[in-house]
Amino acid sequence: MTRVAAVDCGTNSIRLLVADADPATGELADLDRRMTIVRLGQGVDRTGRLAPEALRRTFAACREYAGIIKEHGAERLRFVATSASRDAENRDEFVRGVLDILGAEPEVISGDQEAEFSFTGATKELAGGDHLPKPYLVVDIGGGSTEFVVGDDGVRAARSVDIGCVRMTERHLVRDGVVSDPPSEEQVAVMRADIEAALDLAEETVPLREARTLVGLAGSVTTVSAIAQELPEYDSAAIHHSRVSHDRVREITEWLLRSTHAERAAVPSMHPGRVDVIAAGALVLLSIMERIGAEEVVVSEHDILDGIAWSCASAE
Repeated sequence: MTRVAAVDCGTNSIRLLVADADPATGELADLDRRMTIVRLGQGVDRTGRLAPEALRRTFAACREYAGIIKEHGAERLRFVATSASRDAENRDEFVRGVLDILGAEPEVISGDQEAEFSFTGATKELAGGDHLPKPYLVVDIGGGSTEFVVGDDGVRAARSVDIGCVRMTERHLVRDGVVSDPPSEEQVAVMRADIEAALDLAEETVPLREARTLVGLAGSVTTVSAIAQELPEYDSAAIHHSRVSHDRVREITEWLLRSTHAERAAVPSMHPGRVDVIAAGALVLLSIMERIGAEEVVVSEHDILDGIAWSCASAE
């Protein structure tokens, strides 16, 4: 066993996993898994820079995580930063802050690397069973980007495109600095066209329609599953490996797009940090399902964070 700590710093949230990893058995035993909404990508699509308040929120979460990592005595730490910090002009400020707090330099990985980590995290425990037909299409709907990866026992093709839930919300659903409540039909139509154009790009390199099992990752997908199950609170065990039909995803997406902020916030399983961006994330999921003709999505709580942990455990 190797005790590892993995941090995934995305556009909307920063997450920590401290776990004991056994590469021989494929077992990853969680010691601590948590998520904090920091909205690091606030305004990046418009300004090209990380906002000072977004950096403050992110560094505060890093200080909390540093204490947890020390408490558990993790032997190895890997900090991976994704779309927002990859795009920002002032990413050096972000790198210096993380290094000072955690003693580890954040790795600003490419979209393809992001997709490979997501695939490993999502499918490692599926590989031992034959109940889900291959190849898999793993879709990780993040805040700034969505990663697509098709593979069987390993990655065959991967692509990252800029249609994350935060980016789509800020680009299409914000008027005069406020998220439309609810958005107009025109706003939704333009957002849908943007998503479809990004799916065209993804299909240039990833054979999306060859997939026989769609596996969905990250907060937009897991929240849709929680809503579909009408959970009284967010329950990772109930969500992990749940299946949501295309018809149910469509019903939920249509409701989210016509709901108000207050109505979305009243959903008991909804994280407060997702209230304004969940409609865009759900529309990305629905668009993908319609593009490939998927009858259902298999929802995984294990994703890029688990893939980062595995890479950390296997590092020399």
